[in-house]
Amino acid sequence: MTEPADDAVDDDAVDPERSRRPGGPAAEPDRGPAETLAFVESPVQLLNVLEWAHSRASTPPAPPPLPAGLLSAGVPRQTDRHAADRRATEGIDTTDTANGTHDTHSTVIVVLAPHDPMTRGQLRRMAELARAQGYRLRWEEARGGAGAPVQTIGGLAGPLRAARRVVIGDPFSRYVQLLLTLTRARELVVVDDGTATMEFVGQLARGERFVRWHRYRGGRGGWGARDVVFAPVSASARRMLTPNNRRSVELFTSMPVEPPPGVAVTANTLAWTRAAFGPPRLTRSTDLVGTSLVETGIVDEERYLEAVAALAGEHGATRYFAHRRENTDKLRLISGRLGLEVVRPDLPLELIARRGPIGRTVLSFPSTVVHTLPLALAGTGVTVAVCDVDPDWLTAHASPRAEGFLSRVTGSARGAHRLPRMSARASTT
Repeated sequence: MTEPADDAVDDDAVDPERSRRPGGPAAEPDRGPAETLAFVESPVQLLNVLEWAHSRASTPPAPPPLPAGLLSAGVPRQTDRHAADRRATEGIDTTDTANGTHDTHSTVIVVLAPHDPMTRGQLRRMAELARAQGYRLRWEEARGGAGAPVQTIGGLAGPLRAARRVVIGDPFSRYVQLLLTLTRARELVVVDDGTATMEFVGQLARGERFVRWHRYRGGRGGWGARDVVFAPVSASARRMLTPNNRRSVELFTSMPVEPPPGVAVTANTLAWTRAAFGPPRLTRSTDLVGTSLVETGIVDEERYLEAVAALAGEHGATRYFAHRRENTDKLRLISGRLGLEVVRPDLPLELIARRGPIGRTVLSFPSTVVHTLPLALAGTGVTVAVCDVDPDWLTAHASPRAEGFLSRVTGSARGAHRLPRMSARASTT
């Protein structure tokens, strides 16, 4: 199993507040309050903040050189005797980012750091990419202990009141919902957090309580004690994300959505990703993208492993790109029992795939990448194929919404080839 290199970027490198502590590097000059505050909790959210800012520039700048070695760890250079000549994927020209209409210096990206080590590692590397673009980064150990939430929210109250625009990546996050109660921003922007965006838009349009699709159980037992206690904050966040004559709401997404009246939609075409990376070198093999459907309690583990084996056998897959939340024991079974090379990328897959090498065919279960990879790999000749989740794979504890939601994710993937159901069905022999 291929593991990413040890974290090469420490928290001090992405947190100007930490740099003021004794023994830290020199403090950055004070540039005043940020016009835009962006809150991210995952690498994909941070990527999509960069995409959103890129889309706002009247003359989008070419991305600057990337930090040395940032993209060299975590993904093996797959051998391929038949591949075309290598193409340069690094060494990108620099352009002053102030040439566009979006001033990076007026934006602060706040990382609300999670506990998961794989997510933290990817976030650190994405933070370095953001710094290379000229953004100010603030790394918050928001979950670092009993007093961390109070300290984090207290420290952000002033910047939140001063910001004219707030960008968020996860409207379902209780942390983000709490922060929204403090802002006076006249512009709110929601950037993609993957397929969860589809559920968020539907719940906002229907005036429902915000709850992640895989956590709702239905009936009177659908809400836990914490959900009930937090209900007023969730209701306040829903009101904040409903546009009115004092506040605009924008949705920046690559997902197929029908927004409520008044919500502006901007298409996320992953233009920054295509400009910054690639085109990739292609191999003649097939790659398979993993999901965390087992870890979230939706799909039975044995059925999932059977499905992976069947897909790998039928389509000749040799590598398995693990989701950052996949369990290590499960990945060992995929490597040892199924014989696939397991890769744990240290950046979002859209960037890894764009850099290459990548298979000429990429297989995936229903997930965000069946919508984003066709955009990131447009014009490269890569085929992205998605297989349905058979209802027999679902656990007894899966949300009643699971089957319909997963089917909608698959069916609405406009740039992906949909495999016949029998191709997705696990072999029982």
